[in-house]
Amino acid sequence: MPRLLPLCVAALASLGLTLSAADRPPNILMIISDDHAWTDYGFMGSKSVSTPNIDKLAAESRVFPRGYDTNSLCSPSLASLLTGRHVHRHGITGNDPTVAAVAGKAAGKQKSAAFLQGREQLVKLFEQSPHLPRLLAERGYVSLQTGKWWMGDYTHGGFTEGMTKGGRHGDEGLDIGRKTLAPLTEFISRSKKDGKPFFAWYAPMMPHDPHTPPERILAKYRGKAPTIQAARYLAMVEWFDETIGDVRAHLEKEGLTQDTIIVYISDNGWIPRTDKPLVDFERSKMSPFDGGIRSPIIVSWPGHIKPVSIDDAASAVDIMPTLLKLAGARIPADGDGIDLLDDAALRTRPFVPGQNSTHDIIEIGKPASSLRYRWLVAGPLKLIVSSGINGATEPPRLFDLKADPAELHDLAAARPDDVKRLTALLDGWWNGR
Repeated sequence: MPRLLPLCVAALASLGLTLSAADRPPNILMIISDDHAWTDYGFMGSKSVSTPNIDKLAAESRVFPRGYDTNSLCSPSLASLLTGRHVHRHGITGNDPTVAAVAGKAAGKQKSAAFLQGREQLVKLFEQSPHLPRLLAERGYVSLQTGKWWMGDYTHGGFTEGMTKGGRHGDEGLDIGRKTLAPLTEFISRSKKDGKPFFAWYAPMMPHDPHTPPERILAKYRGKAPTIQAARYLAMVEWFDETIGDVRAHLEKEGLTQDTIIVYISDNGWIPRTDKPLVDFERSKMSPFDGGIRSPIIVSWPGHIKPVSIDDAASAVDIMPTLLKLAGARIPADGDGIDLLDDAALRTRPFVPGQNSTHDIIEIGKPASSLRYRWLVAGPLKLIVSSGINGATEPPRLFDLKADPAELHDLAAARPDDVKRLTALLDGWWNGR
């Protein structure tokens, strides 16, 4: 009988019927911040930024301070959250297809026929993987996309509703958080009224640039942060945190707090440059260092998931199977993640891997063509291996993250046996070819 449940739920939905409150699975709110350093949270030890709402959520949740994205670029990272697959498997290895500039302007390039055709190819490739909203729909869920979204119209991800109509990375969806929360809060209220469990994708372009926080928040950081660029970024983090408080207040108002799972992760990291309003690409976004790929992962379900901090490394690909299991939905047999509530699986997993690739995809459908680095975290050790793309030759790098969280002291030369052992594990995961 349990195997038939998703089909029975779908049949009920087709007839306009809903599950009873006792049988209804939990609602799910997935919160994804955008270009947010793993260090910039109060609960992670920051004294520079105020994040009271995320801190409160973390205190009530199962928290993985050593969470990792699969890539330090937005589009590949987000695709892994929706598919439960690593980048070389879902194939979205970069943000954009490689297209020659038109009249020397990026805007012209992005409107060119070649660019648009490339984006269509990416969408078709993305649709070959399983998608979290589609699998939840089998269990009777309605779903909403808001914020960052790279795969054309929201329907390509299996959402039943959405804000993005096809723009490069979100179009109208990017209004969420910065301009309004109404599409999200109205969806939550309507789903409750209709008696349907919901999955909401809240991925505002925050604290992502442009860093344009309200002056009332920026004033707190002006003169205290080392640079005005850092002040604006930190103010954006606090502004984003405010929106989380607003959404949680709406859940409370609707009486849905106990019935809603909240999952939090950032898509990749960010370290502001000191000389201009850009990112430090060498150590954060687009890099294989923790400044680019590490993010705390938070899983909350009041009354069901015990608050605790877990030291084991976790991966973004773990979120999909965790949510599907909690929802009682079908879990693809070929997924890359594990259940984040399974302590034994977490303890016995030998490593958490990932990769970094070029911003523009060299050849769609051939992940190795755009590969820059592969990396893995095994206990306190982290190995980074260069792909040698474009003829670049870099030796492997090895760090002890417990003793050296900033990854300043390369141990590869001093510990060749560890490099050899971890390289074998990395090659067994994906050899980069």
